[in-house]
Amino acid sequence: VQLQASGGGLVQPGGSLRLSCAASGFTLDYYAIGWFRQAPGKEREWVSSISSSDDNTYYADSVKGRFTISKDNAKNTVYLQMNSLKPEDTADYYCAAARLATMWDALYDYWGQGTLVTVSS
Repeated sequence: VQLQASGGGLVQPGGSLRLSCAASGFTLDYYAIGWFRQAPGKEREWVSSISSSDDNTYYADSVKGRFTISKDNAKNTVYLQMNSLKPEDTADYYCAAARLATMWDALYDYWGQGTLVTVSS
């Protein structure tokens, strides 16, 4: 079981990035995927989740209206489209898999490595 996060980089405030989370060893038909982030010196925080079977989506208030989570079952990949990025979005972003879409990181079974997003002019 593996999750591979990618797509991070340096972007100016107001810019966009799309993160990808490719799953292997299991199917997204049975696992929800969540995105979390951790900024330097801060605790990890939940960003967004997408459920397994019905593709319901959930967002933290801090990213609602700017970020969009989506899924491509054929590619077994989840995406996080991030628009109108702000300096406070700078963090390592992680994807994780759980049986249910939840904001509680303790309920996630599998974690990918982080991908760094830096928002700076």
